[in-house]
Amino acid sequence: MNTFAISPGEYSLLVSAYAIAAFCSSILGMFYLDFFDRKNVLMFIYLGFSVGTILCAFSDTYQTLLFMRFITGLFGGIIGALVLSIVADLYLFKERGKAMGVVMAAFSAASALGVPFGLYIAEGFGWEYPFLLLGGLGLVVSVFIYFYFPSMSEHLTKLDRNRNKKDTLFLIIKDKNQLTALIASMVIVLGHFLIIPFITPYMIRNVGLSQSDIVYIFLLGGIATIFSARIIGSMVDKYGVMPVFIVTMIICVIPTIGITHLGPASLVTALIFTTLFFVFGSGRMIPPNTLITAAASQENRGSFLSMRSGMAQLAIAFSAFLSGIIVTEMPDKSLINYNYVAYLSIVVCFLGLYLTSRISVAKDN
Repeated sequence: MNTFAISPGEYSLLVSAYAIAAFCSSILGMFYLDFFDRKNVLMFIYLGFSVGTILCAFSDTYQTLLFMRFITGLFGGIIGALVLSIVADLYLFKERGKAMGVVMAAFSAASALGVPFGLYIAEGFGWEYPFLLLGGLGLVVSVFIYFYFPSMSEHLTKLDRNRNKKDTLFLIIKDKNQLTALIASMVIVLGHFLIIPFITPYMIRNVGLSQSDIVYIFLLGGIATIFSARIIGSMVDKYGVMPVFIVTMIICVIPTIGITHLGPASLVTALIFTTLFFVFGSGRMIPPNTLITAAASQENRGSFLSMRSGMAQLAIAFSAFLSGIIVTEMPDKSLINYNYVAYLSIVVCFLGLYLTSRISVAKDN
C-alpha cells in the first residue's frame, strides 16, 4: 500500500484480481480436468503459475502488478482443485480427515516459513525479490513433478469419453448434494477470508505493531497450525465431521472478535489472538473440506472440485472486495469498522456450518 500509494479499496482489488482470475480458470478447468492425467495437468499449471509469479516482480506500476496477478491467478486457481482431487483419489473418506490435516499443515508451514521470509527479503532487498524467489522455486518444483510425481490416471477408466460440457455441468448442478456442497464451500470461505486481508494493516496502523512484528504473527501462527491441523484432522476421522466442525467454529469466535476489536496493545497480546485465529480459523476449514471432497464420486470428482475451487476463489475475491468497502481509513491512517467485518464473518460462517450438515457422502468414497 505504501510503495504504490494505494487506498484500502485498491489494495483489496489487488488481492481480488488473483482470486477473480482463479475463479475463471477453475470454471474452465471444470470441463477438462477429469480428461487428463492429474500429473500432466499439475505440471502445466505449476509452470504457468511460476512464470506468472516471476513476471510480477517486473511490474513497475500498480496497474501492471494488478494485471500480472490476474495472469498468475489463471494458473494458480486450479492448483487447489488438483490437490483436493489427488487427496480424494488416494484416501478413503474414513481416513481423509487426517490427510486433509496434513494438507492444511503444509499450508501452515508455507505461512510459517514463506510469509516471514518473504517480508524479510522484501525489507532487505525490495518487494520484487520474494516474487522472484517464489517463481524460481516453482520452476524447480515443476521439474520435480516431471521426474518424480507418479502418474494418476485411474479416474480415466471410469470416465465417459462422450461426456460433453453440458453433461459435465449437469452432473454437478442436478445433484442436490453436490450443489449444497458447492454453496457450503463458498459460504465458509467467504466467512473466513473476510477477516484475512486487513489483519496486517490493522495490526500496524491500529494496534501499533511494526512491519517486522508481523513476521512473528505469521511465524508463530503458522508453526502452531502445523501441529494443530494434523491433530484436528485426526479428530475428524475419530469423532466425525460435524462434532469437530461445531467445536472449532465456536472457539474461533473468540479470536475473531479479539483481533478486530484490539486497540493499541503489546506484541504478546496481539500474538495470543492472531495465533488462536490461525489455529482455529484454519482448523474449522478441515472438517467441511473433508466432507466436501466426498460429495462427488470419482467419475466427476475433478470437475466438481474444480468448480468448488472456482466458487471458493470467487468467495475470496468478494470477501476482499466486501471488507474493503466496510473498512475505511481515517486521516491518521488508522482503520475503522473492522469490528463489523467480524460480526459479518461470524454470521456467514455459522450459515456455512448449517449447510455442511446437509451434505452426504457419495459413492466410492
